[in-house]
Amino acid sequence: MSNSDGFIEEVTEELRRDQMMAKLKKYGWIAVLAVLLIVGGAAFSEYRKAQARAQAEGLGDAILAALDSGEADARVAALGAVEAADPQAGVILSMLSASEKLAAQDLEGAIESLNAVVLNGDVPQIYRDIAQFKALTLQAETMPAGERKQGFEALGTAGNRLSLLAQEQLALIAIQEGDTAGAVEQYQTILSDAQVTPDLQQRALQVIVALGGEPDLSGAPIDENNG
Repeated sequence: MSNSDGFIEEVTEELRRDQMMAKLKKYGWIAVLAVLLIVGGAAFSEYRKAQARAQAEGLGDAILAALDSGEADARVAALGAVEAADPQAGVILSMLSASEKLAAQDLEGAIESLNAVVLNGDVPQIYRDIAQFKALTLQAETMPAGERKQGFEALGTAGNRLSLLAQEQLALIAIQEGDTAGAVEQYQTILSDAQVTPDLQQRALQVIVALGGEPDLSGAPIDENNG
């Protein structure tokens, strides 16, 4: 390679370096900003996680302190003073309050706490369903059977996680109304469901027999623990 070729290559390389430096001076701030955003985003995410963890721990400590009171009335009052940081924390407080109100013989107050969850559109449906189921069972002596039946029928639809338990309540309402055949049919439907638990399956068998029915086990799932 001649001296002139070597000189040309050196000049070309120098130009490339100059162009690169010029680009870095012109656009380098974008790279710096990108790095800052990535680092800042990660730091903010960790901050949010730490905040959420601290809130959860604070809520847990407040609930434990409230439940440490000796009397049910005092526990209800203490739980009422705890502030929920989000809707789901509010669900937990309402459920616990309902339980403590029951212990304090305040049935209406317990139902009111549960209904507050039922009407809360900001929480997952499963929590609302559980609260509705509990509220309906608590009103077995005070709510007309027809109204309770409507509530349990809504919970007993296919796909609802409380479907089988709601169907059991419908069977109990049928017994209460003297509809033995309807109750047996309802329990047989429960017995034949693939999702039935061993405990519920056993209850269904016992009630069908007690009502003078003959359980049809042809479509019932096999409980391996019972052979």
